[in-house]
Amino acid sequence: MENRIRYATLQDKVVSAEEAASWINDGSLVGMSGFTRAGDAKIVPLALVERAKKERFQIDVFTGASLGPEVDEKMAAAGIIRKRAPYQGDPVIRNLINTGKVLYMDAHLSQNAELVRTGIVGPIDYLIIEAVAITEEGHIVPTTSVGNSAIMAQYAQNIIIELNTSHPLDLEGLHDIYIPGDQGHREPIPMTNIEQRLGTTAIPLDPAKIKGIVLSDITDAPSLIVQPDAETAQIAEHLLHFLREEIKIGRLTERLAPLQSGVGSVANAVLNGFLNSEFHDLEVYSEVLQDAVFDLIDAGKVRFASATSITLSKECGDRVYGNLDNYKDKLVLRPQEISNHPEIIRRLGLISVNTALEVDIYGNVNSTHVSGVKMMNGLGGSGDFARNARLGIFVTKSYAKGGAISSVVPMVSHVDHTEHDVDVIVTEQGIADLRGLAPKERAKLIIEHCSHPDYKAQLQDYYDRAVEKTGNAQTPHILEEALSWHTRLATDKTMKK
Repeated sequence: MENRIRYATLQDKVVSAEEAASWINDGSLVGMSGFTRAGDAKIVPLALVERAKKERFQIDVFTGASLGPEVDEKMAAAGIIRKRAPYQGDPVIRNLINTGKVLYMDAHLSQNAELVRTGIVGPIDYLIIEAVAITEEGHIVPTTSVGNSAIMAQYAQNIIIELNTSHPLDLEGLHDIYIPGDQGHREPIPMTNIEQRLGTTAIPLDPAKIKGIVLSDITDAPSLIVQPDAETAQIAEHLLHFLREEIKIGRLTERLAPLQSGVGSVANAVLNGFLNSEFHDLEVYSEVLQDAVFDLIDAGKVRFASATSITLSKECGDRVYGNLDNYKDKLVLRPQEISNHPEIIRRLGLISVNTALEVDIYGNVNSTHVSGVKMMNGLGGSGDFARNARLGIFVTKSYAKGGAISSVVPMVSHVDHTEHDVDVIVTEQGIADLRGLAPKERAKLIIEHCSHPDYKAQLQDYYDRAVEKTGNAQTPHILEEALSWHTRLATDKTMKK
């Protein structure tokens, strides 16, 4: 433990998970480390689940993003969570949110730190943070994610450290912890390339706030990535063709620009499409590094990658963490306030690829709500990147549920990204470059190139009648029909007429 707890006075603060869990009171706001099932609190949440079998209590849980099953599945199922923020990805807590049993605050991931800094979220009674080590100064070396841990460590009243020995000590040095000052008084973030380091390798904090240290050896839950299929491969090929055309025109060079890929199987599969392309010497500036990034590093395609989290399948995780020295000089993990910061995204000129649930004929995107009312996962960082990137690209299959659902609809049932923030839409059917186009021009391209053949005529019929009924208005809609596809789905189990 001397290698893991190097601040000597803290070595007497090792306690059991049960004791640490007993400190948390009913009604507490609890911050937890973790971002997309990586670097998250594990053993103390499981102790809270056991405690809930004997007494009823509820807490609010604020994190970086989605967590593993210890919190979003087991704690939620035990009835412990009253309110959750700012992102989740587990079916158990999703069902509780959609049945009104858990309150949920969805927010842009880059803005979470400001909510803490200004006291809108807070006071944070306890922060439970996973660490690989505690430095000689009493600072925390995170494990596989940074997320919101750095800002929460500054403002939490008490801190519980889960010292996780399943993570290699070689993770130390991977992180770059830079915390901006208060708004109105802060300096520009001095990053002009993705390899640049701005801060420290550990999270600074007052060691007096560390109330206890709990030893853990529970590994990160593996990612739920689904392997690429023929349709996601086709989406990738459409995107690669588009990028080649941008190079021909002179808007991009053969090195492209730093790439960002959102969470999930479709975005990961699209990034995977670069494996067999001519592109090389690529850079990744994203919020999460998934399997495809490490496949591209292994293939010599990606030279450096920056994010706030590493979320891998078991097979890829074994390969990476078993040979971390092969990757460490190509990686950096930052607070999500930095990985998702609009200032940096715009300065670096990213190519951003995120996943849509549905898009409408004018280019508005719904990323979060099924049929407008049921939360899927959350907004995540897609808004941070789409609005500020050089290219804001959204990908989706053109259909879902075996063809019962069209992913291209007359009007999205919930708007996360307006038409003004969406540059390109890609499905397995084709690609629509929406830049510089008026609404009616966008509608023509989206219907023609992105919709499924089973729905193309139906979409065109709606659009033609909307043009006629509105007298060729700027954005033609038949308001009484605009959401009829979703109501038909609810009654007939299909959007098809």
